[in-house]
Amino acid sequence: MIKTAKTIVQSGRGMLISGLLAGAALTGFGAAYAQGQQMGEAGELNLPESITMLGEQDSNVRTATAVVNGFVITGTDIDRRVALVLNANEQEVTDEELQRLRQQVLRNLIDETLQIQEAKALEIEVSSEEVEQTYQRVATQNFGQNADEMDEYLREIGSSPTSLKRQIEGELAWQRLLSRNVQPFVNVSEEEVNELMERLNASKGTEEYRLGEIFLAATPENEQSVYENGQRIIEQLQQGGSFVAYARQYSQASTAAVGGDLGWVRLPQLPSELAAVARELQPGQLIGPVEIPGGFSILLLIDKRQVLTADPRDAVLSLKQITLQFPEGMSEADAQQRLDDFTVRVQQIRGCGEADAAAAEMGVDIVSNDQIRARALPAALQDTLLQLSVGQATPPFGSLEEGVRVLMLCGRDDPQVDSGPSFEQLMTQLEDDRVNKRAQRYLRDLRRDAIIEYN
Repeated sequence: MIKTAKTIVQSGRGMLISGLLAGAALTGFGAAYAQGQQMGEAGELNLPESITMLGEQDSNVRTATAVVNGFVITGTDIDRRVALVLNANEQEVTDEELQRLRQQVLRNLIDETLQIQEAKALEIEVSSEEVEQTYQRVATQNFGQNADEMDEYLREIGSSPTSLKRQIEGELAWQRLLSRNVQPFVNVSEEEVNELMERLNASKGTEEYRLGEIFLAATPENEQSVYENGQRIIEQLQQGGSFVAYARQYSQASTAAVGGDLGWVRLPQLPSELAAVARELQPGQLIGPVEIPGGFSILLLIDKRQVLTADPRDAVLSLKQITLQFPEGMSEADAQQRLDDFTVRVQQIRGCGEADAAAAEMGVDIVSNDQIRARALPAALQDTLLQLSVGQATPPFGSLEEGVRVLMLCGRDDPQVDSGPSFEQLMTQLEDDRVNKRAQRYLRDLRRDAIIEYN
């Protein structure tokens, strides 16, 4: 199945129609490096060093609507798509950020229109029934709602069913176009796949990093303002903003379509500036803005692993969580005494077989989870739990307000050594990567040949 570059996101309610997966670990190139390279290509245009604008230009004024080959994109269309992004982000945005977001949404709508128009020109049809079926599936699978409830929800947040259905139509149309006119002409040889497998085996044991990136292009003239904008983005992310949403809105790398995800990369594949800071990150940590050729990058370390090596964090754990709650208004001294008693009693529990009875005797809550991967837990708990033997418990953690918990390890299934992707998987990944690159060139050609009037 070909994956397309357009996305629909509603992170607060769990909806995600995912987009183009770049396969950065296979291509060997990070998006930041590509951006830096592109900045150096301006010399081919024979531009003068000093630029003097001959007409008035206000960088704060942006047009809001467009006509794409005769199809009108209205301000209302933009407002409804912006509402989807803002609701997913769940963060207040400044007027300046809203203006940038509107421009990004307009660019997305133009691309979507070009994709639909090209599909129709090639007699590739997407019926209204197919759009409705997909819409219903999104409502059911991601929202637990029927189509009518989905309609009402979209209107409540300032969007509309029509806007979402238009985006679904664009995804389906582009997917079919690529399946018919691009994918059949992409070939990957057995020699290429075997060579890639040899490289993977040779790199066994080396560390790979799964990184998210927000790339902000800059020139010597605007680098200070771009840097300050990057600092504001970092602050908003640290306050709980969605990295994926911000990457889609603001990143100027090709990975913006997939929320800035670079995939699994090794440090030598990154620009030296990014490799130096990525090496020091722990999963979940942010850093930036980091200056690189062509601009600045904000990095998020999503995860890291060793190539073709079993990762202990993939162990499946069986846990019991014992929780001590404190009555409202309890004094700090009384709470401390109760916590001390709780800690002693937990240490006396002889394995998980006694845990339920002991919890009942203490009057505390206990719940079980028999299928949780260590990597799904907070980083501080991962290391602690992986060092425990079956029947042992973590030290207490929590607070007076939220309660104090301990986790007891009741079982552990260690991961098998990762043998790496199969021949067929690598073949598919290489094919998808080439289809996606051709899709990007295809869309770039459509933009170049389009007649676009801005209002």
